Amino acid sequence: MAIIIVMSAIIGSGVFKKVAPMADLLHAPWLVVLAWLLAGIIIMCGVLSIAELGAMFPHSGGAYSWLEKIYGKKLGFLYGWACFTVIQTAAISSIAFVFSGALGTFINLPHLPSEWANINVLGLQPFSNIGAKFASCVLIIALTLVNIKGTKKGGNLSLVFTFLITVSILLITCAAFTNDVGSIHTFETVSKNYPVGGFTFIGFISAMVLAIRNAFWGYEGWIALGFIGEEIKNPKKNLPRALIIGISSIILLYLLINSAYLYVMPIDEMMISIRADENNIAAVLVINKLLGQGGAYIISGMILISTFGCTNATILVSSRIYYAMAKKGFFFKKAALTHPKNKTPYHSLKYQCIWACILVFSGSFDILTDMLIIVGFLFFGLVVLGVILLRIKEKGTPRPYKMPGYPVVPAVFVLFCILLLGISLYESPGKSLIGIGLVLSGFPFYYYWNKKRGKKTMV
Repeated sequence: MAIIIVMSAIIGSGVFKKVAPMADLLHAPWLVVLAWLLAGIIIMCGVLSIAELGAMFPHSGGAYSWLEKIYGKKLGFLYGWACFTVIQTAAISSIAFVFSGALGTFINLPHLPSEWANINVLGLQPFSNIGAKFASCVLIIALTLVNIKGTKKGGNLSLVFTFLITVSILLITCAAFTNDVGSIHTFETVSKNYPVGGFTFIGFISAMVLAIRNAFWGYEGWIALGFIGEEIKNPKKNLPRALIIGISSIILLYLLINSAYLYVMPIDEMMISIRADENNIAAVLVINKLLGQGGAYIISGMILISTFGCTNATILVSSRIYYAMAKKGFFFKKAALTHPKNKTPYHSLKYQCIWACILVFSGSFDILTDMLIIVGFLFFGLVVLGVILLRIKEKGTPRPYKMPGYPVVPAVFVLFCILLLGISLYESPGKSLIGIGLVLSGFPFYYYWNKKRGKKTMV
Protein backbone atom coordinates (compact mmCIF):
# COMPACT_ATOMS: atom_id res chain seq x y z
CA MET A 1 0.00 0.00 0.00
CA ALA A 2 2.88 2.38 0.81
CA ILE A 3 4.25 1.99 -2.73
CA ILE A 4 0.81 2.87 -4.17
CA ILE A 5 0.67 5.99 -1.96
CA VAL A 6 4.05 7.08 -3.34
CA MET A 7 2.94 6.55 -6.94
CA SER A 8 -0.42 8.32 -6.47
CA ALA A 9 1.33 11.41 -5.05
CA ILE A 10 3.65 11.81 -8.05
CA ILE A 11 2.25 10.35 -11.25
CA GLY A 12 0.46 12.99 -13.31
CA SER A 13 -0.58 14.43 -16.64
CA GLY A 14 2.83 15.84 -17.61
CA VAL A 15 3.95 12.54 -19.09
CA PHE A 16 1.30 12.82 -21.82
CA LYS A 17 2.45 16.22 -23.10
CA LYS A 18 6.01 17.12 -22.08
CA VAL A 19 7.84 14.89 -24.56
CA ALA A 20 7.41 17.53 -27.30
CA PRO A 21 9.29 20.46 -25.69
CA MET A 22 11.95 18.02 -24.46
CA ALA A 23 12.42 16.63 -27.98
CA ASP A 24 12.61 20.18 -29.31
CA LEU A 25 15.55 20.80 -26.98
CA LEU A 26 17.48 17.54 -27.36
CA HIS A 27 16.60 16.53 -30.96
CA ALA A 28 17.32 12.82 -30.32
CA PRO A 29 14.90 10.18 -28.92
CA TRP A 30 17.45 8.46 -26.67
CA LEU A 31 18.45 11.78 -25.11
CA VAL A 32 14.80 12.52 -24.28
CA VAL A 33 14.51 9.14 -22.54
CA LEU A 34 17.78 9.84 -20.69
CA ALA A 35 16.37 13.19 -19.48
CA TRP A 36 13.34 11.43 -17.97
CA LEU A 37 15.67 8.97 -16.20
CA LEU A 38 17.92 11.70 -14.78
CA ALA A 39 14.89 13.74 -13.68
CA GLY A 40 13.58 10.70 -11.80
CA ILE A 41 16.90 10.12 -10.06
CA ILE A 42 17.08 13.78 -8.96
CA ILE A 43 13.50 13.64 -7.67
CA MET A 44 14.36 10.47 -5.74
CA CYS A 45 17.24 12.33 -4.06
CA GLY A 46 14.82 15.10 -3.09
CA VAL A 47 12.16 12.72 -1.76
CA LEU A 48 14.61 10.64 0.29
CA SER A 49 15.81 13.92 1.84
CA ILE A 50 12.47 15.52 2.71
CA ALA A 51 11.17 12.26 4.18
CA GLU A 52 13.61 12.90 7.03
CA LEU A 53 11.94 16.26 7.71
CA GLY A 54 8.49 14.68 7.50
CA ALA A 55 9.48 12.11 10.12
CA MET A 56 11.09 14.74 12.38
CA PHE A 57 8.10 17.11 12.21
CA PRO A 58 4.94 15.02 11.69
CA HIS A 59 1.68 16.93 11.10
CA SER A 60 3.73 20.10 10.56
CA GLY A 61 2.22 21.47 7.35
CA GLY A 62 4.89 20.58 4.81
CA ALA A 63 7.40 22.82 3.06
CA TYR A 64 5.71 25.98 4.41
CA SER A 65 6.33 24.92 8.02
CA TRP A 66 9.73 23.34 7.35
CA LEU A 67 11.09 26.54 5.81
CA GLU A 68 9.67 28.53 8.73
CA LYS A 69 11.32 26.21 11.27
CA ILE A 70 14.69 26.20 9.51
CA TYR A 71 15.00 29.76 8.17
CA GLY A 72 12.38 31.81 10.01
CA LYS A 73 8.81 32.96 9.36
CA LYS A 74 9.77 35.40 6.57
CA LEU A 75 10.98 32.63 4.24
CA GLY A 76 8.06 30.41 5.25
CA PHE A 77 5.69 33.22 4.26
CA LEU A 78 7.47 33.75 0.91
CA TYR A 79 6.99 30.08 0.08
CA GLY A 80 3.29 30.33 0.92
CA TRP A 81 3.04 33.49 -1.17
CA ALA A 82 4.89 31.72 -4.01
CA CYS A 83 2.34 28.90 -3.83
CA PHE A 84 -0.41 31.48 -4.32
CA THR A 85 1.23 33.58 -7.03
CA VAL A 86 3.06 30.86 -8.98
CA ILE A 87 3.52 27.30 -7.76
CA GLN A 88 0.05 25.99 -6.92
CA THR A 89 -2.08 28.36 -9.00
CA ALA A 90 0.09 27.79 -12.09
CA ALA A 91 -0.19 24.05 -11.43
CA ILE A 92 -4.00 24.34 -11.42
CA SER A 93 -3.89 26.37 -14.66
CA SER A 94 -1.46 23.94 -16.32
CA ILE A 95 -3.45 20.81 -15.50
CA ALA A 96 -6.59 22.58 -16.75
CA PHE A 97 -4.73 23.28 -20.02
CA VAL A 98 -4.10 19.53 -20.47
CA PHE A 99 -7.81 18.91 -19.79
CA SER A 100 -8.66 21.41 -22.53
CA GLY A 101 -6.21 19.76 -24.90
CA ALA A 102 -7.91 16.40 -24.38
CA LEU A 103 -11.31 18.07 -24.77
CA GLY A 104 -10.13 19.33 -28.16
CA THR A 105 -10.13 15.74 -29.42
CA PHE A 106 -13.93 15.67 -29.08
CA ILE A 107 -14.86 19.25 -30.02
CA ASN A 108 -13.16 21.95 -32.06
CA LEU A 109 -11.98 24.63 -29.66
CA PRO A 110 -12.39 28.08 -31.24
CA HIS A 111 -9.52 30.37 -32.19
CA LEU A 112 -9.68 34.11 -32.77
CA PRO A 113 -8.47 35.61 -36.07
CA SER A 114 -4.70 36.08 -36.12
CA GLU A 115 -4.95 39.89 -35.80
CA TRP A 116 -6.67 39.36 -32.42
CA ALA A 117 -4.76 36.25 -31.35
CA ASN A 118 -1.41 37.98 -31.87
CA ILE A 119 -2.23 41.06 -29.79
CA ASN A 120 0.69 41.57 -27.41
CA VAL A 121 0.15 42.97 -23.91
CA LEU A 122 3.37 43.44 -21.93
CA GLY A 123 4.96 40.55 -23.81
CA LEU A 124 1.93 38.28 -23.29
CA GLN A 125 -0.69 37.09 -25.78
CA PRO A 126 -3.89 36.76 -23.70
CA PHE A 127 -6.14 36.16 -26.75
CA SER A 128 -4.12 33.38 -28.38
CA ASN A 129 -5.57 29.85 -28.08
CA ILE A 130 -8.71 31.47 -26.68
CA GLY A 131 -10.88 28.34 -26.82
CA ALA A 132 -8.54 26.31 -24.62
CA LYS A 133 -8.17 29.21 -22.21
CA PHE A 134 -11.92 29.62 -21.82
CA ALA A 135 -12.37 25.86 -21.35
CA SER A 136 -9.59 25.84 -18.71
CA CYS A 137 -11.20 28.74 -16.82
CA VAL A 138 -14.65 27.12 -16.94
CA LEU A 139 -13.15 23.96 -15.40
CA ILE A 140 -11.33 25.92 -12.67
CA ILE A 141 -14.42 28.01 -11.81
CA ALA A 142 -16.75 24.98 -11.81
CA LEU A 143 -14.48 22.92 -9.54
CA THR A 144 -13.95 25.90 -7.23
CA LEU A 145 -17.73 26.24 -6.83
CA VAL A 146 -17.97 22.51 -6.12
CA ASN A 147 -15.32 22.82 -3.40
CA ILE A 148 -17.05 25.87 -1.90
CA LYS A 149 -20.26 23.84 -1.65
CA GLY A 150 -18.38 21.26 0.37
CA THR A 151 -16.37 18.13 -0.22
CA LYS A 152 -16.78 14.59 0.89
CA LYS A 153 -13.66 12.70 1.79
CA GLY A 154 -12.42 11.08 -1.34
CA GLY A 155 -11.08 7.93 0.27
CA ASN A 156 -9.34 6.08 -2.53
CA LEU A 157 -10.42 8.51 -5.27
CA SER A 158 -6.85 9.63 -5.98
CA LEU A 159 -5.93 5.98 -6.43
CA VAL A 160 -8.59 5.73 -9.14
CA PHE A 161 -6.98 8.57 -11.08
CA THR A 162 -3.55 7.00 -10.57
CA PHE A 163 -4.95 3.75 -11.92
CA LEU A 164 -6.37 5.50 -15.00
CA ILE A 165 -3.08 7.25 -15.78
CA THR A 166 -1.13 4.01 -15.29
CA VAL A 167 -3.53 2.08 -17.53
CA SER A 168 -3.28 4.81 -20.18
CA ILE A 169 0.52 4.58 -20.10
CA LEU A 170 0.47 0.79 -20.41
CA LEU A 171 -2.11 0.87 -23.21
CA ILE A 172 -0.08 3.37 -25.23
CA THR A 173 3.14 1.41 -24.63
CA CYS A 174 1.60 -1.95 -25.61
CA ALA A 175 -0.06 -0.45 -28.69
CA ALA A 176 3.22 1.15 -29.79
CA PHE A 177 5.50 -1.86 -29.44
CA THR A 178 3.04 -4.43 -30.85
CA ASN A 179 2.13 -2.41 -33.93
CA ASP A 180 3.94 -2.32 -37.26
CA VAL A 181 3.73 1.48 -37.43
CA GLY A 182 6.69 2.02 -35.12
CA SER A 183 10.26 0.86 -35.62
CA ILE A 184 13.75 0.97 -34.14
CA HIS A 185 14.74 3.07 -37.14
CA THR A 186 12.23 5.76 -36.06
CA PHE A 187 13.65 5.70 -32.53
CA GLU A 188 17.18 6.09 -33.90
CA THR A 189 16.24 8.99 -36.19
CA VAL A 190 17.39 12.38 -34.92
CA SER A 191 15.73 15.68 -35.74
CA LYS A 192 16.90 17.76 -38.67
CA ASN A 193 17.79 20.36 -36.02
CA TYR A 194 20.30 18.07 -34.30
CA PRO A 195 23.63 19.97 -34.23
CA VAL A 196 26.00 19.02 -37.04
CA GLY A 197 28.90 17.25 -35.34
CA GLY A 198 26.90 16.86 -32.12
CA PHE A 199 26.38 19.09 -29.08
CA THR A 200 29.18 21.04 -27.50
CA PHE A 201 29.71 20.19 -23.82
CA ILE A 202 28.11 23.43 -22.61
CA GLY A 203 25.32 23.14 -25.17
CA PHE A 204 24.56 19.57 -24.09
CA ILE A 205 24.49 20.42 -20.37
CA SER A 206 22.23 23.40 -20.97
CA ALA A 207 19.81 21.48 -23.22
CA MET A 208 19.71 18.50 -20.85
CA VAL A 209 19.04 20.65 -17.76
CA LEU A 210 16.21 22.46 -19.57
CA ALA A 211 14.78 19.14 -20.74
CA ILE A 212 14.92 17.82 -17.18
CA ARG A 213 13.09 20.99 -16.09
CA ASN A 214 10.29 19.98 -18.44
CA ALA A 215 10.35 16.40 -17.16
CA PHE A 216 9.96 17.61 -13.56
CA TRP A 217 6.35 18.52 -14.38
CA GLY A 218 5.71 14.79 -14.81
CA TYR A 219 6.94 14.24 -11.24
CA GLU A 220 4.95 17.19 -9.84
CA GLY A 221 3.53 16.40 -6.41
CA TRP A 222 6.68 14.76 -5.03
CA ILE A 223 7.07 17.38 -2.26
CA ALA A 224 3.98 15.94 -0.54
CA LEU A 225 5.81 12.65 0.04
CA GLY A 226 7.49 14.12 3.11
CA PHE A 227 4.34 13.17 5.02
CA ILE A 228 3.86 9.54 4.11
CA GLY A 229 6.02 8.39 7.02
CA GLU A 230 2.97 9.08 9.20
CA GLU A 231 1.03 6.42 7.27
CA ILE A 232 3.69 3.69 7.21
CA LYS A 233 4.48 1.22 9.97
CA ASN A 234 8.14 1.01 10.98
CA PRO A 235 9.19 3.97 8.78
CA LYS A 236 12.90 3.47 9.46
CA LYS A 237 12.76 0.18 7.56
CA ASN A 238 9.77 0.54 5.24
CA LEU A 239 9.87 4.21 4.20
CA PRO A 240 13.06 4.17 2.10
CA ARG A 241 11.96 0.90 0.49
CA ALA A 242 8.52 2.33 -0.38
CA LEU A 243 10.05 5.53 -1.77
CA ILE A 244 12.69 3.76 -3.86
CA ILE A 245 10.32 1.11 -5.27
CA GLY A 246 7.47 3.61 -5.84
CA ILE A 247 9.59 6.23 -7.62
CA SER A 248 11.50 3.56 -9.56
CA SER A 249 8.16 2.21 -10.79
CA ILE A 250 7.15 5.68 -12.01
CA ILE A 251 10.53 6.18 -13.70
CA LEU A 252 10.07 2.84 -15.49
CA LEU A 253 6.55 3.79 -16.65
CA TYR A 254 7.81 7.17 -17.90
CA LEU A 255 10.74 5.57 -19.75
CA LEU A 256 8.39 3.07 -21.40
CA ILE A 257 5.81 5.60 -22.60
CA ASN A 258 8.36 8.14 -23.87
CA SER A 259 10.21 5.39 -25.70
CA ALA A 260 6.84 4.38 -27.17
CA TYR A 261 6.09 7.92 -28.39
CA LEU A 262 9.43 8.18 -30.18
CA TYR A 263 9.31 4.59 -31.46
CA VAL A 264 6.13 5.47 -33.37
CA MET A 265 6.51 9.14 -34.27
CA PRO A 266 9.71 10.82 -35.45
CA ILE A 267 10.60 14.00 -33.58
CA ASP A 268 10.14 16.28 -36.59
CA GLU A 269 6.69 14.85 -37.35
CA MET A 270 5.65 15.31 -33.71
CA MET A 271 6.88 18.91 -33.64
CA ILE A 272 4.99 19.78 -36.86
CA SER A 273 1.76 18.54 -35.24
CA ILE A 274 2.41 20.36 -31.95
CA ARG A 275 3.26 23.64 -33.68
CA ALA A 276 0.12 23.36 -35.82
CA ASP A 277 -2.00 23.34 -32.64
CA GLU A 278 -0.48 23.86 -29.20
CA ASN A 279 -3.44 21.98 -27.66
CA ASN A 280 -2.27 18.74 -29.26
CA ILE A 281 -1.14 16.10 -26.76
CA ALA A 282 1.70 13.78 -27.73
CA ALA A 283 -0.06 10.71 -26.31
CA VAL A 284 -3.17 11.39 -28.39
CA LEU A 285 -1.13 12.05 -31.56
CA VAL A 286 0.68 8.72 -31.17
CA ILE A 287 -2.49 6.70 -30.52
CA ASN A 288 -4.23 8.44 -33.41
CA LYS A 289 -1.37 7.35 -35.68
CA LEU A 290 -1.48 3.80 -34.31
CA LEU A 291 -5.20 3.09 -33.94
CA GLY A 292 -7.01 5.95 -35.63
CA GLN A 293 -9.56 8.36 -34.20
CA GLY A 294 -11.28 5.69 -32.09
CA GLY A 295 -8.12 5.03 -30.08
CA ALA A 296 -7.52 8.76 -29.74
CA TYR A 297 -11.01 9.15 -28.25
CA ILE A 298 -10.34 6.45 -25.64
CA ILE A 299 -7.01 7.92 -24.51
CA SER A 300 -8.38 11.48 -24.57
CA GLY A 301 -11.31 10.34 -22.42
CA MET A 302 -8.94 8.83 -19.85
CA ILE A 303 -6.82 12.00 -19.84
CA LEU A 304 -9.98 14.10 -19.38
CA ILE A 305 -11.03 12.07 -16.34
CA SER A 306 -7.57 12.01 -14.75
CA THR A 307 -6.90 15.75 -15.28
CA PHE A 308 -10.38 16.58 -13.98
CA GLY A 309 -9.52 14.74 -10.77
CA CYS A 310 -6.01 16.21 -10.56
CA THR A 311 -7.33 19.76 -11.01
CA ASN A 312 -9.94 19.21 -8.33
CA ALA A 313 -7.41 17.76 -5.86
CA THR A 314 -4.95 20.62 -6.44
CA ILE A 315 -7.69 23.24 -5.96
CA LEU A 316 -8.80 21.58 -2.73
CA VAL A 317 -5.36 21.09 -1.16
CA SER A 318 -3.81 24.40 -2.26
CA SER A 319 -6.57 26.59 -0.85
CA ARG A 320 -5.80 25.22 2.63
CA ILE A 321 -2.31 26.76 2.48
CA TYR A 322 -3.67 30.31 2.17
CA TYR A 323 -6.38 29.58 4.73
CA ALA A 324 -3.67 28.52 7.23
CA MET A 325 -1.60 31.63 6.41
CA ALA A 326 -4.62 33.89 6.91
CA LYS A 327 -5.34 32.27 10.28
CA LYS A 328 -1.84 33.36 11.33
CA GLY A 329 -2.46 36.88 10.02
CA PHE A 330 -0.19 36.52 6.98
CA PHE A 331 -2.73 36.59 4.16
CA PHE A 332 -5.86 38.48 3.15
CA LYS A 333 -8.08 38.60 6.22
CA LYS A 334 -11.17 37.10 4.58
CA ALA A 335 -9.21 34.00 3.55
CA ALA A 336 -9.32 32.91 7.21
CA LEU A 337 -13.12 32.68 7.13
CA THR A 338 -15.04 29.49 6.45
CA HIS A 339 -18.43 29.24 4.77
CA PRO A 340 -21.15 29.58 7.45
CA LYS A 341 -22.99 26.52 6.14
CA ASN A 342 -20.45 24.39 4.29
CA LYS A 343 -17.44 25.10 6.56
CA THR A 344 -15.12 25.42 3.56
CA PRO A 345 -12.45 28.17 3.16
CA TYR A 346 -14.56 29.83 0.48
CA HIS A 347 -12.72 33.16 0.29
CA SER A 348 -9.39 31.35 -0.03
CA LEU A 349 -10.88 29.27 -2.84
CA LYS A 350 -12.23 32.41 -4.57
CA TYR A 351 -8.89 34.25 -4.45
CA GLN A 352 -7.12 31.17 -5.78
CA CYS A 353 -9.68 30.77 -8.59
CA ILE A 354 -9.35 34.39 -9.73
CA TRP A 355 -5.55 34.30 -9.84
CA ALA A 356 -5.44 30.88 -11.54
CA CYS A 357 -7.74 32.19 -14.30
CA ILE A 358 -5.54 35.27 -14.72
CA LEU A 359 -2.54 32.96 -15.13
CA VAL A 360 -4.42 30.95 -17.77
CA PHE A 361 -4.76 34.08 -19.92
CA SER A 362 -1.20 35.20 -19.20
CA GLY A 363 0.54 32.35 -20.95
CA SER A 364 0.58 28.83 -22.37
CA PHE A 365 0.97 25.39 -20.83
CA ASP A 366 4.75 25.32 -21.27
CA ILE A 367 5.27 28.90 -20.02
CA LEU A 368 3.26 28.19 -16.85
CA THR A 369 4.91 24.85 -16.08
CA ASP A 370 8.41 26.24 -16.69
CA MET A 371 7.72 29.20 -14.40
CA LEU A 372 6.32 27.10 -11.55
CA ILE A 373 9.21 24.61 -11.79
CA ILE A 374 11.81 27.41 -11.67
CA VAL A 375 10.19 29.01 -8.61
CA GLY A 376 9.31 25.69 -6.98
CA PHE A 377 12.83 24.31 -7.17
CA LEU A 378 14.25 27.53 -5.73
CA PHE A 379 12.34 26.70 -2.53
CA PHE A 380 12.70 22.92 -2.78
CA GLY A 381 16.47 23.38 -2.91
CA LEU A 382 16.27 25.40 0.31
CA VAL A 383 14.12 22.71 1.94
CA VAL A 384 16.64 19.97 1.15
CA LEU A 385 19.54 22.21 2.17
CA GLY A 386 17.67 22.53 5.47
CA VAL A 387 18.10 18.79 6.05
CA ILE A 388 21.88 19.28 5.99
CA LEU A 389 21.69 22.37 8.23
CA LEU A 390 19.55 20.53 10.80
CA ARG A 391 21.99 17.60 10.81
CA ILE A 392 24.68 20.11 11.79
CA LYS A 393 22.66 22.28 14.20
CA GLU A 394 20.44 19.65 15.85
CA LYS A 395 22.52 16.50 16.03
CA GLY A 396 20.70 15.28 19.12
CA THR A 397 17.16 15.66 17.75
CA PRO A 398 15.45 12.25 17.37
CA ARG A 399 15.08 11.18 13.74
CA PRO A 400 12.63 8.29 13.27
CA TYR A 401 13.96 8.04 9.71
CA LYS A 402 17.42 8.95 8.43
CA MET A 403 17.95 9.23 4.69
CA PRO A 404 20.34 6.76 3.12
CA GLY A 405 23.38 8.16 1.34
CA TYR A 406 23.80 11.32 3.44
CA PRO A 407 25.36 13.82 2.60
CA VAL A 408 25.68 12.87 -1.09
CA VAL A 409 21.92 12.46 -1.70
CA PRO A 410 20.85 15.94 -0.52
CA ALA A 411 23.98 17.56 -1.99
CA VAL A 412 23.15 16.20 -5.47
CA PHE A 413 19.66 17.67 -5.26
CA VAL A 414 20.79 21.09 -3.96
CA LEU A 415 23.56 21.41 -6.56
CA PHE A 416 21.14 20.55 -9.36
CA CYS A 417 18.70 23.20 -8.11
CA ILE A 418 21.49 25.80 -8.30
CA LEU A 419 22.39 24.64 -11.82
CA LEU A 420 18.73 24.68 -12.89
CA LEU A 421 18.20 28.21 -11.59
CA GLY A 422 21.40 29.51 -13.21
CA ILE A 423 20.69 28.02 -16.65
CA SER A 424 17.03 29.08 -16.50
CA LEU A 425 18.01 32.68 -15.74
CA TYR A 426 20.41 32.65 -18.69
CA GLU A 427 18.19 30.78 -21.19
CA SER A 428 14.78 32.20 -20.29
CA PRO A 429 15.31 35.35 -18.20
CA GLY A 430 11.77 36.58 -18.89
CA LYS A 431 10.00 33.55 -17.37
CA SER A 432 12.54 33.28 -14.56
CA LEU A 433 12.38 36.95 -13.55
CA ILE A 434 8.57 37.07 -13.76
CA GLY A 435 8.37 34.06 -11.45
CA ILE A 436 10.95 35.42 -9.01
CA GLY A 437 9.32 38.88 -9.22
CA LEU A 438 5.95 37.41 -8.22
CA VAL A 439 7.62 35.80 -5.21
CA LEU A 440 9.39 39.01 -4.20
CA SER A 441 6.11 40.92 -4.53
CA GLY A 442 5.23 39.22 -1.25
CA PHE A 443 7.68 41.36 0.76
CA PRO A 444 5.47 44.47 1.10
CA PHE A 445 2.53 42.25 2.02
CA TYR A 446 4.65 40.46 4.62
CA TYR A 447 5.77 43.68 6.29
CA TYR A 448 2.22 45.09 6.21
CA TRP A 449 0.64 41.98 7.74
CA ASN A 450 3.50 41.53 10.21
CA LYS A 451 3.01 45.14 11.38
CA LYS A 452 -0.71 44.55 11.82
CA ARG A 453 -0.01 41.41 13.86
CA GLY A 454 2.38 43.40 16.05
CA LYS A 455 -0.29 46.01 16.77
CA LYS A 456 -2.79 43.31 17.72
CA THR A 457 -0.26 41.77 20.10
CA MET A 458 0.34 45.14 21.76
CA VAL A 459 -3.41 45.63 22.22
